[in-house]
Amino acid sequence: MSAEWNHGLCGCLANCGTCILAFLVPCYQFGKNAEAVGDSCCCCCLMFFVPIANCIFITSNRSKVRERQGIPGSCIGDAILTIFCPFCSLAQVSNECSQFAGGMAIDRD
Repeated sequence: MSAEWNHGLCGCLANCGTCILAFLVPCYQFGKNAEAVGDSCCCCCLMFFVPIANCIFITSNRSKVRERQGIPGSCIGDAILTIFCPFCSLAQVSNECSQFAGGMAIDRD
């Protein structure tokens, strides 16, 4: 039995806070997503501003979350979503991270 994403790609409005962060401050949201899977929030946040490398790191983060949750897919699929729908992809990953990290991918301060 394989798992599914808790929220669809276009289900980013399920959590308005995550949606707003992903669209207005995507570097911060990506950093929080990376932190939820054990990577450095600051490094990933800064890496967001490096062209091409940002796509690689965001794709890698999405793959880590997908594999951790047992969600079927591929690195190619993750890359395509990252390139063509980056903000919805960030929000989807954040919503998934909040399920296993106790809200770590969402700043609740």
